[in-house]
Amino acid sequence: MQLTQYTDYSLRVLLFLGLHPERRCTITEVSEAFNINRNHLVKVVHNLSSSGWITTIRGKSGGMVLSFPPENINIGAVIRHTEPHFDLLECFDYENNTCTISPVCQLRHALYKARKAFMDVLDSYNLSDVLTRPDEIIQLLDMPELKKAA
Repeated sequence: MQLTQYTDYSLRVLLFLGLHPERRCTITEVSEAFNINRNHLVKVVHNLSSSGWITTIRGKSGGMVLSFPPENINIGAVIRHTEPHFDLLECFDYENNTCTISPVCQLRHALYKARKAFMDVLDSYNLSDVLTRPDEIIQLLDMPELKKAA
């Protein structure tokens, strides 16, 4: 299974914000920390804000913060939000399925079970579960201004 880059970036934004609960962070900081194109992150941040995962504040002293404590942000829920279709095969999309053997194919059932198991594991984690080594994460991000703030 592979998640989209959009989901990857969404999770990175949440991780970054979870590392800095005491302050507002900027898109530029996240972009530089993870070496991600800022324009891609603008879309991600807008979506996370629109869906309520993060709160954004405009203006000179603006930025973004998590809308909930990290222990209340479920990884599975975030992935479901950013991967709305999560179709592993064409036959998962009933409207656009053209596979001739779909009515009798058992592979689809096996993959449904695999996807469910995958999501069940992710549902058992929240953001705080993956932020257990914040100092090391900040060190790896190699941003001197973040090391001072930590």
